[in-house]
Amino acid sequence: MHDIDRVVSEIDRATDEIVQFTRDLVRIPTVNPPGDEYTACAEFLGGRLKRGGFDIEYIAADGRPEHTRQHPRVNVVGTRRGTGSGPVVHLNGHIDVVPPGDGWSLDPFGGVVRDGRIFGRGVCDMKAGIAAAVFAAEAIARAGVSLPGTIEISGTVDEESGGFAGVAHLARVGRIAKSRTDYVIIPEPLDVDRICIGHRGVYWFELTTRGRIAHGSMPFLGVSAISGMARVLDAIRRDLEPALATRVTSMPVVPDAARHATINVNAIEGGQPIDGIQTPCVADRCRAVFDRRFLIEEGFASAKNEITALINRALSAMPGVEHDVRDLMVVEPVRTPDGSPLVDALDGAIARVLGKRATLIASPGTYDHKHVTRIAGIEDCVAYGPGELELAHQPDESCGISDLVNATKVIALATLDLMGM
Repeated sequence: MHDIDRVVSEIDRATDEIVQFTRDLVRIPTVNPPGDEYTACAEFLGGRLKRGGFDIEYIAADGRPEHTRQHPRVNVVGTRRGTGSGPVVHLNGHIDVVPPGDGWSLDPFGGVVRDGRIFGRGVCDMKAGIAAAVFAAEAIARAGVSLPGTIEISGTVDEESGGFAGVAHLARVGRIAKSRTDYVIIPEPLDVDRICIGHRGVYWFELTTRGRIAHGSMPFLGVSAISGMARVLDAIRRDLEPALATRVTSMPVVPDAARHATINVNAIEGGQPIDGIQTPCVADRCRAVFDRRFLIEEGFASAKNEITALINRALSAMPGVEHDVRDLMVVEPVRTPDGSPLVDALDGAIARVLGKRATLIASPGTYDHKHVTRIAGIEDCVAYGPGELELAHQPDESCGISDLVNATKVIALATLDLMGM
């Protein structure tokens, strides 16, 4: 029997194990924020990898403000070296999940199996992906296939809040680096027949407007910071949003509407707190957080300059209102190079497992690809894994068992291809 056939057979035989391992991961409530149970989950994953022949490292994000005694940021990396100096294939998944929220019809951390699906917060995004990575490597070993290169599997923290204590930390300390890592697959839930080759850029910024307090019965004696913010919001709606709607990227971002540049108001507050006793005052302060998604064709400098000019114009007609802008997060767009062997390997594996060619897409939001490319310097990075993007972060989040098994096969076969087998 051919190596590929043996590996596929091992995955089919391990279906119940794959499902159970996924359920066990879901039952560890690694909720971010604040970062619960990270150590427990890292050790659970590390224990499984160790039993599978991996050398294990636990890497805490020392020096990061998120890494505290109450909520330590602990990452785990497993390494299984092959027989030669072949390529290093790194499979990375984040262990943190968003809060469950309301609207669930079952226990969000129960790992319930029903109608061919596993349910639970984070099962789609992305504990099923971690399970697929683990059992792709395990099936290769069980099939008796000797690899000339190295497989690494990491479980990292805080992707949902930017990944700075997770993949970014591993990249900064050189654990994931161009000098030691050839290919990175991140099994995010972007559908089992699609390969994600990058994402748009993001510019989060905070705008604060400051006015002058006065008695609410005589507002003409003060200057409202809220009115100043309203002018900015009106300028965004009137001038910026129509301009952004005309800009379309060449990247295959999904859904189609996300191929345009966008801006969103994430949060806004001003004046006195709504709850509690009110006093009659003109608001002397207002603050808002904005989320500007920019295209690879725009670039960050252009996006920021446009925002700065718009704010200055909007507030120039309001004497007495001062303002400042604070950058919160800047992520440049990333794109896997055309002709990447990694994309070719996954495309071929998808064709073999699913009987059709892969669709190349780009993500509307960011994921840890940004750190792999920008900090670690690794261009051959993609997202591929089980789960449907639209179900991520939703009540009754779930992942189909058939998709989980098929993604495991694809990752395993792509790994063999990248190893030249």
